[in-house]
Amino acid sequence: MALTLGMCASGRHPAVFLDKDGTVVENVPYNVDPALVSFTPGAIEGLQLLADAGFRLVMITNQPGVGLRLFDEAALVRLQRWLTDRLAERGIPLEGFYACTHAPGLDASRPPCACRKPAPGLLLQAAEDLDLDLARSWMVGDILDDIEAGRRAGCRTVMLDVGNETVWRTSQWRVPHHRAADFWEAACRIVEHSGVDARAPDVGRLAHDAAARG
Repeated sequence: MALTLGMCASGRHPAVFLDKDGTVVENVPYNVDPALVSFTPGAIEGLQLLADAGFRLVMITNQPGVGLRLFDEAALVRLQRWLTDRLAERGIPLEGFYACTHAPGLDASRPPCACRKPAPGLLLQAAEDLDLDLARSWMVGDILDDIEAGRRAGCRTVMLDVGNETVWRTSQWRVPHHRAADFWEAACRIVEHSGVDARAPDVGRLAHDAAARG
């Protein structure tokens, strides 16, 4: 029996917001070349599990390379399309791709933008555009800025403990609800803790099903 999350009474959908670099794909700084993209361990299987469970998958990423003029928006759009197509080939729909293209800290006289994580602006915009229920949604990332953005948007959060956080600036907003060793474990934790069914999902069976799908 498929495990599926339905809409809430308001008609809004639960989502999993996905950091890109270091979470779904390996972190290659400022990369927009599809030839250099590889998925992180467990990412494909975990995304399949979340999609099968009824979550909408939305990528939320800081891409300051545009603001720094290391690449242009057209190159970022090409990468977005490549990622969307590769996931679609595995039956994984990427419902949205939201990127902050501002370069941080270049002009101290200007206030910071509202879209660069740890600000929650991109999550809030996605929720409005895609009719998402933030209270039943999750943010998955590999650094505490991802966690803060998710918490400030009203989501639950999972942090991948893969060694990519180096600053460890802490606050009440930067404490993840859960931690995981890789994306597959993060996906399992989300399914387990989403209250989808009074009968807890059999994650072992789901893992077997995901592996069987390749």
